[in-house]
Amino acid sequence: MSSYVNLKTPIVSAEWLYDHLNAENLVVLDGTINKVFDGTQKQIPKARYFDIKNKFSDVSNPFPSAFPSEAQFQKEARALGINNQSAIVITDDKGIYSSARVWWLFKAFGHANVAVLNGGTPAWLKAGYPIETMENDTHDTGDFVAKLQPKSMQFFEDMLKASKEKSHKIIDARSAGRFNSTEPEPRAGLRMGTIPNSKNIPFKNLLNTDGLLKPKEELQDIFSEVIHKEDKVIFSCGSGITACVLALGAEISGYKNMSVYDGSWTEWGTLVKE
Repeated sequence: MSSYVNLKTPIVSAEWLYDHLNAENLVVLDGTINKVFDGTQKQIPKARYFDIKNKFSDVSNPFPSAFPSEAQFQKEARALGINNQSAIVITDDKGIYSSARVWWLFKAFGHANVAVLNGGTPAWLKAGYPIETMENDTHDTGDFVAKLQPKSMQFFEDMLKASKEKSHKIIDARSAGRFNSTEPEPRAGLRMGTIPNSKNIPFKNLLNTDGLLKPKEELQDIFSEVIHKEDKVIFSCGSGITACVLALGAEISGYKNMSVYDGSWTEWGTLVKE
């Protein structure tokens, strides 16, 4: 199938991607964190590597995966051959993990024609669809124009206010053990704890055992236990990655007024002492 596609939902299946892989405006991005280029490694055909850590983060920030500037995001997106008319599908090697962060970044910079591949590269491989070896990207520079959506991200001062004034529902995507301080943080030296007035929905609760997102009705049930459609919601996690999985599930469930805390617990737990 050729021509142009417009992504109607924030998630697409491996079957959908296979059927539309040759669409003229389709771009497949691999958002796997810290992926090392390896010419023997297999990938979805035409996939381009979206380097969250080094290209699409503010590396001068002391906290990981920090939100990039509008200028940086535009420059690096253009370098990947992204155009304003591009329909972007994002995958990652873990299934649905860092791909949601890439999806949220594009939304934060004004690009709505973007979706996550349900189940990521594992789902594609399981379906037996074609693969290719990794190759250096060869494509023209794109014309993408970034337009920052200011309410998409929350930062430290925003969170201090939101937590104190209870102006937002703060939902933490970390595991129950980390949220309840019964298991240590994976980052060395980072204290255990929780942002005051926050609640917990572990991001893995949104996924089936096969790595696919649960059906819309089940997602709605999960979110309805802690937030209402009219609430202003901030999603947090360890470092701003899996909070975006909650944002993805919430958008599918019909929530609109939501944002992501960029620094998440790594920043809060460092700057706010017990």
